[in-house]
Amino acid sequence: MSALIIGSFEDFEKHNGQPLGTSEYFQITQDQINLFADATHDHQWIHTDPEKAKSQGAFGNTIAHGYLTLSIVPHLWSQIVDVRNLKMMINYGIESLRFATPVVVGSEVRLVAKLKNVANLRGTVKAEVEVKLEIKDQKKPAFTGVLVFLYHFNSL
Repeated sequence: MSALIIGSFEDFEKHNGQPLGTSEYFQITQDQINLFADATHDHQWIHTDPEKAKSQGAFGNTIAHGYLTLSIVPHLWSQIVDVRNLKMMINYGIESLRFATPVVVGSEVRLVAKLKNVANLRGTVKAEVEVKLEIKDQKKPAFTGVLVFLYHFNSL
């Protein structure tokens, strides 16, 4: 799988309104969940206590934090789009984010992206990307939303 190469506003503009691609699957492990819990101080048992989650939880095992699934987007995004000639990129916002299905430990997820809109704002490229985090063998995605990135390209 090769990422789509983008090096300018014009490159983005060619894909306006179009699917950009799909990442490879990425497995969510208990170690990742525990490290995320430590980093965010969110040690709720549904994430960090496998025995309790199996006996008392609604999902049969621990589940990833919703924000953990969101935090892997940069890794998965880089498999879809390789932005070059870049001075700086800013995560500008997230619109209409919805967590639809919990991600049970051991699940594999992948990112599907479509360029909803791109605009040139006086030299800064604003890209609005519709994303869906699919869970392997599940009908509903983990989440859907629109990510907004600001790209500052080097001059050519």
